[in-house]
Amino acid sequence: MIDYTATLNEAQYEAVTSGDGPVLVVAGAGSGKTRTIIYRLAWLVEHGTPPESILLLTFTRKAAHEMLHRAGLLLGAGLSRTQGGTFHAFAYGALRANHPLWLNGRPFTLMDASDITDAIRHCKEALKLGRGDRSFPKTQTIAGFFSKARNKELPLADVLEREAFHLLPHSEALVSLEVAYTAWRREKGLFDYDDLLFELEGLLADETAARILRRRFTHILVDEYQDTNRVQARITRLLAGVRAAGEVGADPCNVMAVGDEAQSIYAFRGADVRNILDFQKIFPGTRVIRLEENYRSTKPVLEVANSLLANAAESFHKTLFTRTEGGDPVRLVMPLSDMSEATLVVRRIRELLDIYLPHEIAVLFRAGFHSYHLEMALQQAGIAFRKYGGLRYTEAAHVKDIVAYARLVLNLLDMPAFARVAALHSGIGPKTVQKVYAALSLCDPAITSKALARYPGLQEDIGFVDKLRALQQKPEDIFSAVLEHYFPKLEFLYPDDWPRRRQGLEEIIQMAAGYAELDIFVADLALESPEADGSDNENRITLSTVHSAKGLEWNAVLIIDLVEDRFPSRHALARPDDFEEERRLMYVACTRARKNLDLYAPASIYSRATRGNLYVSQSPFVRELPLGLAEEWVESLGGTLTRRKISHPARSPHPSCDSLRNTEGEPARSPACGACRHRIFGRGKIVKHLPPDKVQVNFPGFGLKIILAEYLLMED
Repeated sequence: MIDYTATLNEAQYEAVTSGDGPVLVVAGAGSGKTRTIIYRLAWLVEHGTPPESILLLTFTRKAAHEMLHRAGLLLGAGLSRTQGGTFHAFAYGALRANHPLWLNGRPFTLMDASDITDAIRHCKEALKLGRGDRSFPKTQTIAGFFSKARNKELPLADVLEREAFHLLPHSEALVSLEVAYTAWRREKGLFDYDDLLFELEGLLADETAARILRRRFTHILVDEYQDTNRVQARITRLLAGVRAAGEVGADPCNVMAVGDEAQSIYAFRGADVRNILDFQKIFPGTRVIRLEENYRSTKPVLEVANSLLANAAESFHKTLFTRTEGGDPVRLVMPLSDMSEATLVVRRIRELLDIYLPHEIAVLFRAGFHSYHLEMALQQAGIAFRKYGGLRYTEAAHVKDIVAYARLVLNLLDMPAFARVAALHSGIGPKTVQKVYAALSLCDPAITSKALARYPGLQEDIGFVDKLRALQQKPEDIFSAVLEHYFPKLEFLYPDDWPRRRQGLEEIIQMAAGYAELDIFVADLALESPEADGSDNENRITLSTVHSAKGLEWNAVLIIDLVEDRFPSRHALARPDDFEEERRLMYVACTRARKNLDLYAPASIYSRATRGNLYVSQSPFVRELPLGLAEEWVESLGGTLTRRKISHPARSPHPSCDSLRNTEGEPARSPACGACRHRIFGRGKIVKHLPPDKVQVNFPGFGLKIILAEYLLMED
């Protein structure tokens, strides 16, 4: 028999040995979640549950196999008869054995990614959509939006309105295409990836089929429950056989869900944090067990993480702790600007490299383009890095486009740059590029003009480059002019996601502002970070978006750009649910750190509109930190960091969401007019009521914002 008390802490032991009935294990970051599931599997088998009666649902096949393998090692016998895998894999197996009735006995086939794009392309052509319209989204993009609408269970038009406003002119066409694609699949007996879940739900709605599966699987374990979408939660309930109130049944509802509401950060994929928050309502009699002992991070890191959760609008109120004393204090660094932030981060990384190996250090950020300044600074410093979540800046196609213009300013006979600029125009292929380039290389204006006459778009580009060459401007001015020239092309070239690409492109102006010579700047953009090859991870630090960092950990973590509109993102400020997900994202970022955690909140961000730095407010997640919880370091002119003894008033704690509501959860008073206060933007004036629940508010320094009324505190 396994000695469970020797290897499990008190809360883990309680979870592992819990008897029949629904159990929710709220597993804080670094609290031994996987170990708990493994020992739970072993305990069930040791106490008489047949292995084939256990169903383990995870989000990757690898995770399921690892858990079953390790549980088998504990038992000294394999668990080959235990079914473990993803929701989708389980759904396929169940549907394979029990075909949906609408198929009328026909077989069905599962489509892969290429099948899906081919099918959507076929339906698009049949409907004659997007012909000759370069602004119509690509087929792969359309497939992504179809899947997102299914997983979020929202109308496609709503998804476009929230996430791709630039595609709204095509909304009606895309909705008709979605209908046609759905009909086409059913006609052919084909399932795409998302169909599996909804078809399984339909199967389980049949009580006979559901009873067969419930009798087979008497114990269900679900990992990472906070990442389930709505249909996955319903499938879990149907499999477990939740009885209606007052209904009598012989079999208990043996489902154990393991997860952490504070790490629910995938709403953009369809994950619904309400699944775990409402687990007790869905499964009456649920026993909630909190895993709070952390085996990863030091006490100072956990104190910051706990502070973040303390201000959450809704949570399970857990407090992470460690039995290990000591640990370096968390550092809050306040650079003068986002540009000097990159310099200070590089300086700090050099210090940390005296303590840790490169792969034990990570820099985290909210969005991929936030690391662009840092990438340049690391390359100049000769520090190798790998990046997760978004391309390196110089690898992005739209960045290569604008750099090609700058290269032609330096050298009109730069063949690769000329070929790239020429390729931006339709009707110009490789042979034409060679022909026109040959004319250019003769350096004869008459010949060049004649060669370009048939291609007015390219002729305009070459004329634009000639003007820039004649002006001999600073790099900042040249790239600013290139962007103005290129932006109209951007919407045409990248119709699917041009707003995101445009936002990232504007970063290059500030990068260029730090250079006096164009050729040096372009050379620095071209220079690769010194790395041996793709497998040389030991000698590289990590740059990563927080989403890509989930599940990973490092000895030292530096989080950058902790200012409003960046972390949290600007899109999260108007919707309370989105704002709370940003808080959870910040919690995930902090809990990736084992020993050292540095937070960077620059005082200003470069603005292309003003060609200078704009002062910004610190992230509300920074402002909420209790005084003294982190060492504060302020940059002065010249790059010197000085530790601040007394905190600035701007760092005073902010009210939580709950403090902005009255006891009934409604606004303090009618939001129709008058002065108000918002937790992020501060004091403002309501200028318009937007039924049913929004208002337009003018905030000094921030301008007009549309806010949900329940998150405003009215003032007399």
